[in-house]
Amino acid sequence: MSETIQKLTIEGFKSIRKLEDFELRSLNVLIGANGAGKSNFVSFFRLLRELIEQRLQVAVATEGGADACLYLGPKITQRFVAKLYFGYKGYEFALVPTIDNRFVFAEETIISRVNRITRTSLGSGNLESKLRVYKEEPGAWDAWQDGAPNVFDAISSWVVYHFHDTSLTASVRRQRPLNDNVVLRPSAENLAAFLYRIRDTNSTAYTQIRDVVRLAAPFFDDFRLRPVPTSPDMIQLEWQQKDSDYPFLANQLSDGTLRFICLATALLQPQPPPTILFDEPELGLHPYALTLLGNLFRLVAQRQGKQIIISTQSAPLLNEFAPEDVIVVERHLGESTFRRLESAQLSEWLQDYTLGELWQKNVLGGRPSDERTPEFASDGGKHDS
Repeated sequence: MSETIQKLTIEGFKSIRKLEDFELRSLNVLIGANGAGKSNFVSFFRLLRELIEQRLQVAVATEGGADACLYLGPKITQRFVAKLYFGYKGYEFALVPTIDNRFVFAEETIISRVNRITRTSLGSGNLESKLRVYKEEPGAWDAWQDGAPNVFDAISSWVVYHFHDTSLTASVRRQRPLNDNVVLRPSAENLAAFLYRIRDTNSTAYTQIRDVVRLAAPFFDDFRLRPVPTSPDMIQLEWQQKDSDYPFLANQLSDGTLRFICLATALLQPQPPPTILFDEPELGLHPYALTLLGNLFRLVAQRQGKQIIISTQSAPLLNEFAPEDVIVVERHLGESTFRRLESAQLSEWLQDYTLGELWQKNVLGGRPSDERTPEFASDGGKHDS
């Protein structure tokens, strides 16, 4: 049973006033100007993960409180609503702000769509989600019709990866516990431990990761993964250069190379999450590395049946996708809008230009100065930019 997201509704969250029954496919590439709302879309999934883990109030406080999470504030927006449908499952909730700038659940519902739609309310008035409580309570799920599946496990399996911090003090470059190796963490701080486990348990996946890194960094030969000699419970990322047995440390990798290693590991790990989100994965990458990355995204989505959601500002990376993969995010009068491209509307343009070039020429929309109907939507003709 698929755990990937089929349809999504978000209402009243940050710049997203109303995104209703929006279809998500295997590849979803969000493009748009700074401030258009791409990051707010990704931020929704981060908040969702905190919400189901019963950390909603802490997460909201770090965002500036409930009022800061509502579209144009509480005077305009009285509630934040979300609906997610995946496989035969569904999850809905509505949050309302309190006088002390927190959120309280007005509704929380789990849905089964096996044979017939069954809706089970988890109650209202609570400050934290009850989804995990219902998961862990013995016999709680037996009340569902048709043995309805575990919604909590599905949502908790989705991951937002953000590999922005590759500074010299970043955790990914430092010693970390060797036993923290079950899943790759969102910031890849446990990269060395995770690769260590993959090497010992799945040599095929490990070889794929190593070989792809070699393509992006021709000087790279292999990882050198071993516990720290003086602290056998710890591990630090080490690597070897071609034609040398000298062990280099992670601090001797460039930011771009280290980010690409993190990306390759996330995408080629033995059991990738069903839905994976990447926020600006192009940071610091060479154009050839972007081509490799685009190929990896397509490979995981098409051959492995995973769902990839990418927020990007890279025209070269955009070239690696089909129009139907691309979602243009624009902001008008403070509201983010989302529009998926169609090949039929761009067929004449694509005879002469790549998608990245069309975006740069402002044909697709999603540029800072774009406050009009995109050119192709009016007459389908070509115009000078």
